[in-house]
Order: sequence, then C-alpha cells, then structure tokens
Amino acid sequence: MPLMLASTSRYRRELLERLRVPFHIARPEVDETVLASESVADMATRLARAKAEAIARQHPGTWVIGSDQAAELDGQPLGKPGHREAAIAQLAAMSGRQVRFHTAACLVRDGETLDAQDVTTVRFRSLSAAEIERYVDAEQPFDCAGSFKSEGLGIALFDAIESSDPTALVGLPLIAVSRMLREAGFDLP
Repeated sequence: MPLMLASTSRYRRELLERLRVPFHIARPEVDETVLASESVADMATRLARAKAEAIARQHPGTWVIGSDQAAELDGQPLGKPGHREAAIAQLAAMSGRQVRFHTAACLVRDGETLDAQDVTTVRFRSLSAAEIERYVDAEQPFDCAGSFKSEGLGIALFDAIESSDPTALVGLPLIAVSRMLREAGFDLP
C-alpha cells in the first residue's frame, strides 16, 4: 500500500524509517496560525489532520501521515524559536518548570481518518544563563519546539521526562503511528 509522510522534517522522517515501511515525503502547505481560544492540544491535532488531508487530496488512494507538535507553558503555545535569542529566551522561561508537549499524528486516506495524541511532560532543571547559552551554541536547536533536542545534548537540561511514548517528544509518536498503520492494513511486527 502506498504511504506518504506529510512533512519534510528530518526528525519525523528518521523516526518513520524505524518502522521499515516504504514511504514518500511531501511538503504540506498549511496555515499554522493559532486560532482564537484554541487549546494547544487542539491546535496540534488540527494541524496534524490538516497536513495529512492536504497531501491526501493530491494523492487519492494513498495513506498519508500528518503530525504536529506544540509545546505548552502556562497554557500558552511555544513555537520553534528560529534564532539564538529566541531559543535562549524560551529556555530561560522554562528553567525550573514543567512544559507539556502535545504531539499529534493523523493517518488519512480518501476520507478515512485515524488520529492520536501523546502528551509528554518535561521537567527542566534550574538552568543558569551560562548553561543555556552553552547549550544553544552547541546544538543550535532553532527548528525545535521548546528550543532543545532531547535525542541529543538537550537531555542534560532535564530533571525528568514523563511520556507514554519516548518518540513523541522527538516529533512523531511511533507507538500510536504503528497502531494506526496496523489498523489501516500495514504489516508491522
């Protein structure tokens, strides 16, 4: 069965490759503006579905995976920082606090939809300005929600990570994606 990943994220591509299911990649063109009074969890689900549906419309008969991740601090979304100063500011705001990461995944084909969401809580250590700057300069996590890479040096920033799926924090909840793919008829171990 044909499968596509509606993302050009190298992190999501690398995660999906772990399942050893052949797939193609497509870039979805989706407006990622936060809607008024929309929760961070709802935003992640809406965007994952919108990405999958955008590509599925272009490829009838193909299963398409969409995913989105949104970080939440005090009920407010934290986006990708984009540059050094924003990454430093995000990490300083999260220092000594808990941040929730909502990672949604959606599998779509011709109007059929399966979706899931994982919530990961990250407890940050109290970080000094020097630690934050050293980390940001070493790993340059400008394309990552929350300004860190848990699969890299970012793991040293935390006291704990609480999740039902360790891959969700990287950007694609593989336990849920595996379940959805099996439901769609893909053969996985």
